[in-house]
Amino acid sequence: MSQNEIKKDVIIVGTGIAGSLIAKLLTDHVFDSTKGKMVHRADAQKSDNIQELSVLMFEAGLEAGTELDSVSSMTNYNEYIRTYYMEAAKVPNSPYPNLKQAPSPNVLDMEQITPPFPDKTGYLVQFGPMPFASDAIRVGGGTTLHWLGTTPRMLPNDFKLTDKYGIKVDHPNSKEKTSINWPIEYEELKPYYEMAEFEIGVSGNVSRQEYPISESMEQYYGDYVFPMEEIPQSYMDQKIIDGLSGTSVQLNSENIPLLLVPSPQGRNSIPNPKYGNTRIIKAETQDTGYKLVLDSSEKEEYKALGSVWNPYMGERCEGNASCVPICPVQAKYNALKTLKKALYKINDNNNLSRNHNLEIKAQSVVYKLSVDQNDKDKISKVHVRRYTSKDKTDFIEEAFDTSNTIVILAANAFENPKILLNSKYMVMENGKKVEKTAANRSDQVGRNLMDHMVMLTWGLFPEAVYPYRGPGSTTNISSFRDGNFRGDFSAWISPLDNWGWGWPAFSPGSDVGEFIEKGFFGAELRNALTDRLSRQVLFHFEIEQLPHPNNRVTINDQYMDALGIPRPVIHYALTDYEMKAMEQAKSASDQMFERLGIKDFTSYTEADKNSVMYNGVRYSYNGAGHIVGTHRMGSSPDDSVTNSYCKSWDHPNLYIVGAGNMTTLGTSNPTLTLSAFTIRSVESILADLETQLKN
Repeated sequence: MSQNEIKKDVIIVGTGIAGSLIAKLLTDHVFDSTKGKMVHRADAQKSDNIQELSVLMFEAGLEAGTELDSVSSMTNYNEYIRTYYMEAAKVPNSPYPNLKQAPSPNVLDMEQITPPFPDKTGYLVQFGPMPFASDAIRVGGGTTLHWLGTTPRMLPNDFKLTDKYGIKVDHPNSKEKTSINWPIEYEELKPYYEMAEFEIGVSGNVSRQEYPISESMEQYYGDYVFPMEEIPQSYMDQKIIDGLSGTSVQLNSENIPLLLVPSPQGRNSIPNPKYGNTRIIKAETQDTGYKLVLDSSEKEEYKALGSVWNPYMGERCEGNASCVPICPVQAKYNALKTLKKALYKINDNNNLSRNHNLEIKAQSVVYKLSVDQNDKDKISKVHVRRYTSKDKTDFIEEAFDTSNTIVILAANAFENPKILLNSKYMVMENGKKVEKTAANRSDQVGRNLMDHMVMLTWGLFPEAVYPYRGPGSTTNISSFRDGNFRGDFSAWISPLDNWGWGWPAFSPGSDVGEFIEKGFFGAELRNALTDRLSRQVLFHFEIEQLPHPNNRVTINDQYMDALGIPRPVIHYALTDYEMKAMEQAKSASDQMFERLGIKDFTSYTEADKNSVMYNGVRYSYNGAGHIVGTHRMGSSPDDSVTNSYCKSWDHPNLYIVGAGNMTTLGTSNPTLTLSAFTIRSVESILADLETQLKN
């Protein structure tokens, strides 16, 4: 084993949005040894007393994915696009390399499970009873490369389901029920949402947002506008809005008005002149440490950030309709844009220059940590298996000394718990040696795995509405995101999808096959396709899942990958709380379809990969790619893995960031929320760095 003695101030595992945000924000600051404080580089005076932070990042994916010079970036990304064009099944991971050394879960690998035998066809080892239906990608930039880009905030009640609705969940080691309140509330997170919306570059119109909350929009957003103007809603959306506006849906005994709102999105449109100048996220010194603020820059007005290789490409969304799995021009945000800001800084000549204090080691799979019990349980080493070729499985074993380093796990909600569970150490309890795993005093590491169950309904509109154009979704029905019904069944959000029947029925290919089988040819075939494809509509119900300790990621030495690293073993099921929401969502869909005159073609069968029976009726669901909850934050080390700043309760130099920190899921796409609390975590990291650099 190679022992690497190069000292770094910070080691970050993962180059997705969480890792890239932290790398960018930390490298925007320097240590002023005269003041004994971290300061933003824009405020730092030229001096021998200024110390740059040394940061090392590990990325499991290929080195090519993290080469952020213009030529390499364009070449690599265009190769992704070419791969996407050639793939028959254009699923989220289809453009990207699926490496045997750093494999990714893929929706094509997920099959029904036959107990007691696990499904082992893909990277995830699925023990069931239901297959976990979402994927992720291990590549430079992470899963933001194939996200849709929808960026609603969580609602205030999402942070306090126990206080508001009395919902508690099982504790893994106690008969006591556990609260699922977050350790922070919406108001505390609001300024960090604004920082995340700046960094991602969110397009939207605050004045047109409408949610089922007791707070007014003025209270919810404050005096605020999004950085960019709203993405225009599709023609299909407008026809549905015309038919549903001013109406309501009956669920049980509750009448719920229909609210159809334009979705905030992480894709480029026209910069909003009211937003004014661009911003700087910087730390201000407080009595209690540091506070990040979103400061206005006097240098220039806010501009849309184009592609990584060319700032003038991708400045505006071009409506390519392939947001999932890839935006051909990078008008949609991905974490490589933030990572490049970490790698390149403005120099004294006002030009970009390479930041040599940040190093990225790609093709480097972090698989465990070492705990030094003689030094207050600090993380003392990061263990890496580094492969040199995408075609070979041989590797170099390395260990990096972290005794004077802050370690930040910023991988996805499968990989972070997998690393922690593989990090074993011994302690003395009652005179006996007992084996522990890192950061797991609460026994919550890997537990509370959650996703949005996506139940789809589809049909034919009575007239042409022309789907398959523009971004994947530009409007959502927000009516069911909160309400008293949450004490009984899940909330959900309903995006209107611009993909026709592509997701549930593989259109348009399946339509072509059906009509050819019927003997259609020539003009008859063209007319039949024109009529059907132009009238296809798809409703989409993203159903919230509650945290449950038995929905979890574990590891098992019987199931290893090509580098000899344990694969994630998944135990996953739904409860009546989620299944009742499917029943209610289908009822809502039926009422809306009837009102719009849509002929329903929805069909759920036993052959579907993810299918459940509830009250004698079958419902099928897909994964949303919203993988969260496996290292939850909380107010106590007894029932959570980290505090509200994503700092491990157990190890003073360890932070664990990303979607796994989410205590509950709510009804919003999680990327914006995880970005907000990841940004907030930097306040605590800066305070720890100050202490570290003073000593």
